[in-house]
Amino acid sequence: MAQVLDITSLLDSAQSPDAATRNAAEGQLKGLQESQFPSFVLSLAAELGSGDKPVSSRRLAGLVLKNALDAKEASRQAGLSERWMSLDAGVRSQIKQSLLATMHAEVADARHTAGLVIAKVGAIEIPAGSWPELIPSLLAAAGTGTAAPGVRHAGLETLGYVCEELGALEEDYLEQGAVNQILTAVVGGMDKGTADAEVRLAATTALGNALEFARKNFESEGERSYIMQRVCEGTVAGDARLRHAAWECLVSIAGNYYETLPAYMADIFALSQRAIRGDEESVALQALEFWCSLCEEEAAAEEEGGVLHGFVAAALPQLAPLLLEQLTKQEEGEEGEEGAWNLAMAAGTCLGLCAGVVGDAIVPLVMPYVQANIQKNSTPEDWRAREAATFAFGSMLEGPSPETLGSLVSAGLPFLLAALKDAHPQVKNTTAWTIGRTLEFVHGTGAALIGPQNLPQIIQALLEAIGDGPLVAEKVCYALSQLAAGFEGGAGTSPMSPYFQTVIQALLQTASRTTADAGETARLQTQAFEAINEVVRASAPDTVPLVAQLVPLMVARLQAASAQAAPSPEAVEKQGEEQALLCGVLQVLLQRLSDDDGGRAAAAQAADAVAGALLGVFACRAGTVHEEAMLAMGALTYATGRGFGKYLEAFFPVLHRGLVQHQEVQVCQVSVGVLGDVCRAVEEGLAPYADRAMSAVLTNLGDGSVDRSLKPALLSALGDVALALGDGFEPYLGHVAAVLQGSMALSAQLAGAGAGGEEELGEYNNALRHGILEAWAGMLNGLSKAKADAHLRAAGPAILDLIAGIARDDAHRDVGVWKAALALLGDVAASLAGAGAALRDRPALAEFVEAAGQVPSLGETANWTSQVVSRALRLA
Repeated sequence: MAQVLDITSLLDSAQSPDAATRNAAEGQLKGLQESQFPSFVLSLAAELGSGDKPVSSRRLAGLVLKNALDAKEASRQAGLSERWMSLDAGVRSQIKQSLLATMHAEVADARHTAGLVIAKVGAIEIPAGSWPELIPSLLAAAGTGTAAPGVRHAGLETLGYVCEELGALEEDYLEQGAVNQILTAVVGGMDKGTADAEVRLAATTALGNALEFARKNFESEGERSYIMQRVCEGTVAGDARLRHAAWECLVSIAGNYYETLPAYMADIFALSQRAIRGDEESVALQALEFWCSLCEEEAAAEEEGGVLHGFVAAALPQLAPLLLEQLTKQEEGEEGEEGAWNLAMAAGTCLGLCAGVVGDAIVPLVMPYVQANIQKNSTPEDWRAREAATFAFGSMLEGPSPETLGSLVSAGLPFLLAALKDAHPQVKNTTAWTIGRTLEFVHGTGAALIGPQNLPQIIQALLEAIGDGPLVAEKVCYALSQLAAGFEGGAGTSPMSPYFQTVIQALLQTASRTTADAGETARLQTQAFEAINEVVRASAPDTVPLVAQLVPLMVARLQAASAQAAPSPEAVEKQGEEQALLCGVLQVLLQRLSDDDGGRAAAAQAADAVAGALLGVFACRAGTVHEEAMLAMGALTYATGRGFGKYLEAFFPVLHRGLVQHQEVQVCQVSVGVLGDVCRAVEEGLAPYADRAMSAVLTNLGDGSVDRSLKPALLSALGDVALALGDGFEPYLGHVAAVLQGSMALSAQLAGAGAGGEEELGEYNNALRHGILEAWAGMLNGLSKAKADAHLRAAGPAILDLIAGIARDDAHRDVGVWKAALALLGDVAASLAGAGAALRDRPALAEFVEAAGQVPSLGETANWTSQVVSRALRLA
């Protein structure tokens, strides 16, 4: 029987400045949670609600209770929710009553903390159909008739928290009637006649959290206009916090209800001008965020064919100068701070988003500003003008056509290269970033930007600048990577080939630099290695011998990193990050070498050393799997082919560990992909390990707790193993066929559920279909024709029905799925006796083949499939 325990002293000790006392108390609290959970949570709620207890212990009690109900990981959250709902109904009711009563407490801190806990409980109970009195209780507290000081504020605040929690769930659990009542309460609290500023702020914040549920209300012009009036009034309120919250609401409205905005945009534009030009920075930043949100909505509408009002294009003649004004409001020295954000950064970001929407139209509005300011140098403060002009130029590059930008960039590049030596570090930093953007969006697009006449000067300027401060060096690494990428695809040689070794050497030296700031060092190292990867990917065939020379160098660095002592969690993390970067470089090197006959031989020669170094990485983390090392092992399979078999005895236990660790979704996903790589490399050499591999894959497919995103890749892996083993796959056929039949039934259910065109469901079903198709294809192509016919003939009609369903699904048509379906249709027609009769009963399949033949990328496959299907029909 749950009972209230006296935990005040424990909570006090858990806040002690003495570490030993604090740790001991935390341990006792954890022990109570694990051994006496019902009494533990009941006691926390009682502590939070008791007016006789210290404020500090009440606050901590509430936070501990909230944390006992909340987790970031979905699987852990499901466990916490289940534990809460398994409590005795009487205990839960007692806790909930206590929490609601605490909202009437005299102490504001207790009311606030109770609201946070109520929202967490509500997020568990409301989806389960429990606690129907919650919303009415909060509405009563939030009503205008509330007498107790602060209670209305607590009611509105908690309504906002509840909406925020419910909005994070995948389904909507608030009925429209409840939504109407919540909106009435919060919009009423926003009235400019509300005397209590804290109440008005809580109401506005709550509206921001409730807007997600207000679609029906925004469809009604009267309700929508009433809400918009209150929000717009908030943007000019006397309290800056309230203005900030009102703009947050407008940002949410722009994202959720863009199509309803035309009647309000003239007023909103005027309000945004006022806020951006003259309000406190936090408010101005939200006003800029509103325009960023509009840009994103309009860019998506252009891409996807949705409603497009053209707000950005209409406002551009006034908006662009407004944004340019803000670019000189930099915070000196702030550019290197983690998470730094100011008006200049926000305005530049918004300018870039505008460019993405309006394209060429941005250029004549920005270029006069650039030309007037980029060389300004009359006073010490003119660095602001130079940096702003450079930032404006770099920001507008993604959107306008290369033809429009080509001449401007060609003329501006010499100025930018010279500005890498500017006296002010912030100008140099922005210049290096802009050069990188210039190379990304113009170089390699057909515009004649870089040739023999200026490439030596560009490389010289970048290699000199890479030795500058770490912030500049980061941007130079990016610029070098984009310079190389723009020359990718050349036959034989590349303009970059003569500079390959010099550039790589400079990047390696940069990757070895250290600074006083560990985070800065890590970012620089990451940028340098990523640039090395891009330079290698883009390298021409004549540099393959130089690429091969990098393999032993990276192996040595990786071995040294794995050999380092890691005595603390921080050291372990740092070691893992360095290993990840080096494994990433090795992966790229192996992939590049595998594309070239001579390179493949060089990679095979270094394979023993590479495999040893990668296995050393796995050995550093017993019980875990290093994703990047796993991916590098996958790349090694392409370089070694059947020769990879000699590493399987040592590597397969690691691969198996990754396959069974489905709780680590990304690790498992990578491991499944590498299993496919291994299958393609060693083929029947997989046989000694097949039972364990198939057991892991089939167990995951049959486990309902496995993340559904893994299922398509797991199904594809069945086909990979079947292709590798050939007739050796026969022992698994019965189990695999049953799994595939179940997966096809699930796919049919998803197709029915997503018939209305739900995008996410359709995308998942296409991924599932692709996995199913590849599994059947692997078996049909891996088994000898006699065994395929004997074991799979019975499944033929179901396979054809799956393909027919894919052909009918116009709402979620996917070229990749169509190609796999076409190929499998041909495999069925070619491999299974009696397929002709089943095909004759499904004339829609012939129409599917004909329609697929009209898709350029499917023509060859459709032609082959048409031939084998026609042959099967003739033989029927």
